[in-house]
Amino acid sequence: MKSQYFIAVLFATSLYWMYLLYEPFLLVMTIAALLAISTATINNYFEELFSSRLLAAFVSSLLLAMLFFAPLGYFLATLTIKLNNLEPSSLQNIELYINGLITNPPKFLLFLKPYLADSLKGIDINSLTTNALHVAAKIGTFSAGFVKNAFLVIVFYFFALYNGSTIVEFLKRVVQMSVEDSTLLARELSAVMSVVFYSIIATAMFEGALFGIVVSFMGYNGLLFGIMYGFASLLPVIGGILMWLPFMIYEFSVGHNANAVFIALYSIIVISIIADTFVKPLIIKEINNRLLKESDAQLNELVIFFAIIAGLTTFGFWGMILGPAITAFFLAILKLFEARTQECETKNQV
Repeated sequence: MKSQYFIAVLFATSLYWMYLLYEPFLLVMTIAALLAISTATINNYFEELFSSRLLAAFVSSLLLAMLFFAPLGYFLATLTIKLNNLEPSSLQNIELYINGLITNPPKFLLFLKPYLADSLKGIDINSLTTNALHVAAKIGTFSAGFVKNAFLVIVFYFFALYNGSTIVEFLKRVVQMSVEDSTLLARELSAVMSVVFYSIIATAMFEGALFGIVVSFMGYNGLLFGIMYGFASLLPVIGGILMWLPFMIYEFSVGHNANAVFIALYSIIVISIIADTFVKPLIIKEINNRLLKESDAQLNELVIFFAIIAGLTTFGFWGMILGPAITAFFLAILKLFEARTQECETKNQV
């Protein structure tokens, strides 16, 4: 007994120092592990194709970097450059248009005139320019941190894929969990995370393409703004507005009234109503059915949707991975308790 207590104390001490050592990387390692779980099917396919675990992990890591992190890196780098090179004249045109809108609003906006005057009378171009430069500096700092974290995620992701099966088997032996329990937890978490990851990629690419193609015909960088809209669409309700509203105001300010009205109507009707409200849940449902058609680990697409929203609200960008993972793990634990309760009831009846 004394030796067991001594080993327990040593374990607790080593666990504490391990936490201190790896605490700065815990979030990155968690995200990498969840992404490895999400894309396990793809990695298994590559492993069968190449007959090499090392090559399969490398190709999967390269694919993740190209599809997930490269677009975000391009967006942050381009946005930082654009904000640093922002011309005050562009903001002046917007200010003139807003002042003109307040002075002589359209008939259907006459009832808003007092509110518009009160809320917008403090607009100052110099302060707007200063704030834009301040935002550019913040985005630049965030971009540097994001690139570092993205690199670490890819590195840990590679090692998670390459050594994943070994680590999982070791953890099973350490926690002494039964095969049925460990299989249930692994199946539930893997199934839900796969659906979440592929749903995020599919819907972001779909809605981003809808917006990027249209604005490219208007003379804008369709790739940049498509990426921006794709990731902005992950934010509930306001995500799309954050993209098309500045476009509409700018187009009005330079006299392109038809373009301004079109981009607003197109974004609201085609993307927000049709694509986001009706098509997006169908995409999640289809991916859910295709990935889990041979499994009983079904999870309602609305649960996944709200888990993503809750994760983004609580944890920020990485919350779209953490939110569904936490929800899936909690539901898996409930199923585990349910299975054990049924076993106990069966034994009592016997």
